[in-house]
Amino acid sequence: MTTTRTDRLRRPLLAGTTAVAAMAVTAGFMTAAPERAKAATGPKLSLVAATGSVTLTSWKEDPGVYLDLGTYLTAEGTPLELKVTRKSYKDPVTVTQTVYEGGKARTKALPAGTVKDFSGLPGFAEITLTDKAGKKVLSRTEGFCPNNASGRIRPDAPATSKYPESCPTNPFTLGSVWGVEKGWASNTYAGSYTQPVKLPAGTYTARVGVAKKYRDLFGIADKPATVKVTVQERSWEEGDGVSARSAAAGEHAGHGTAGGHGAAHQAPAGHAGHGDHGGPVKPAQAGAPETSGAAPSYNVGHGPLKAAPPALPWALKKQQAALAGAQGADAAGARAGDTTGRTDGSRKAPALGPAAERPTGTPSVPDVPKPDLRSLPAYGITISDGTENIPGKDYLAFSANVWNAGPAQLVVDGFRSPGKATMDAYQYFYDAKGKQVGYTPTGTMEWDPRPGHVHWHFTDFASYRLLKADKKEAVRSGKEAFCLANTDAVDYTVKNANWHPNNTDLATACGQENSISVREVLDVGSGDTYTQDLPGQSFDITDVPNGTYYIQVLANPAKRLKETNLNNNSALRKVVLGGKPGKRTVTVPAHDLVDAN
Repeated sequence: MTTTRTDRLRRPLLAGTTAVAAMAVTAGFMTAAPERAKAATGPKLSLVAATGSVTLTSWKEDPGVYLDLGTYLTAEGTPLELKVTRKSYKDPVTVTQTVYEGGKARTKALPAGTVKDFSGLPGFAEITLTDKAGKKVLSRTEGFCPNNASGRIRPDAPATSKYPESCPTNPFTLGSVWGVEKGWASNTYAGSYTQPVKLPAGTYTARVGVAKKYRDLFGIADKPATVKVTVQERSWEEGDGVSARSAAAGEHAGHGTAGGHGAAHQAPAGHAGHGDHGGPVKPAQAGAPETSGAAPSYNVGHGPLKAAPPALPWALKKQQAALAGAQGADAAGARAGDTTGRTDGSRKAPALGPAAERPTGTPSVPDVPKPDLRSLPAYGITISDGTENIPGKDYLAFSANVWNAGPAQLVVDGFRSPGKATMDAYQYFYDAKGKQVGYTPTGTMEWDPRPGHVHWHFTDFASYRLLKADKKEAVRSGKEAFCLANTDAVDYTVKNANWHPNNTDLATACGQENSISVREVLDVGSGDTYTQDLPGQSFDITDVPNGTYYIQVLANPAKRLKETNLNNNSALRKVVLGGKPGKRTVTVPAHDLVDAN
């Protein structure tokens, strides 16, 4: 149970991860193809270091040094594949391994308690740091997300990894898939799941190993990696200020940046998230520290907080640093970004283009697979003063997610007649081969010019209500229209789940003011999180009596969208309001086993 009183919404940091095609780890990891083919009882996993030495910066304005030591878990022969699920919020999270033998797959249940949530394998990496005198200055363990920043370790490995690009941290996630593709390596750095370390400038030796329980579980040799670490102390105010600050962002772009996407790929101001905030982000709301592959384009959510920005592989970090010194940080950021054959993690998944013209023929709803929209219970629940826009008011702010359990995508196109302010919206239907076989009108889309929006909203996608203890409505949110984006991986174990969805953020999903048509998609397995923290969206509870209430998240309230099931669209989250006017409190009881507000 959580009781909270705060003036700003704190959205859980969501650290996604992105595949890195170019890595400095290729040399030295090559093995002969016949040897790799001998693997018969699962993947051959090894812990390796990309380099024998790294230089880390301790920024005076930051809380310490982030231990991205460049160690990777490699998979040979077959991939490491894990499926993490829970039957319901009353059941614990469990994990199974898919083992490939002789071209066939079998499932191997891992011990109960192996995982506690969906963020990765807890206590996987064991790290010790000693100083020049041999004195131990640090001993810690860190979790490992197999979907972390990764890259091929040999040229004949699969060109792309089939596994998702994040380990989800939404408290109401239902299922996830983790994997290290065969012939690939995944960074063991825990990113925003870990804490920085206070280290004076100097030289250290890092020893990174795999915890014994995981060595035994996956057959990993007990061969820790050793990395020489040089810590240098710098300040953003050094040099010309701008270059130093940009260089800092290149290593820890989550600190002090308000653009929402870090140094390597700044998003337009109107697309920094779905939090509907046009102003700068306060320091207390800064995103996670940069992780190796924590992508801003996935799991960003529609909230005031950005996810951790992307990190570059070591080779590109060094190239960026060199370019920054010679040409300035801005040029370096541009040069070290996406180019042919290489992505540094700052790539945003492209939007899906709308049909070239309005659908023709008679509208129909054929008997083919359809989406199944479901709601997650509200979370990130807090009391807000409305960001001081309306003094004397108390608001109940929260985050809400509607997701698609499939087995088909939700595909909605909007078409605007010349000169009209709205678009006519249509839902499309497809057969098993992906051929469009029907469509039906499904409402409208409207342009929202307000700062923090600046995109097209599909109307009546979801509705939010504060219900009394007897489940009768007390307050309704004014938020009814939405830009759809695949911000959260809710359950990637459902049928037809897309592990690499398009339109993962606002910058690619919802068109521009002069758009004549727009396509918005909610893919199978993914959900769209919106943070309701502004007046008109959050619940005005100024005159609402203290007591027990329920936050209702209701998908498809007008039932305009055609679904597989219309009876599972509502989710309730119990809250207890207390306090006095101007100092209201909210207590959020656990939702079965999920004790996260």
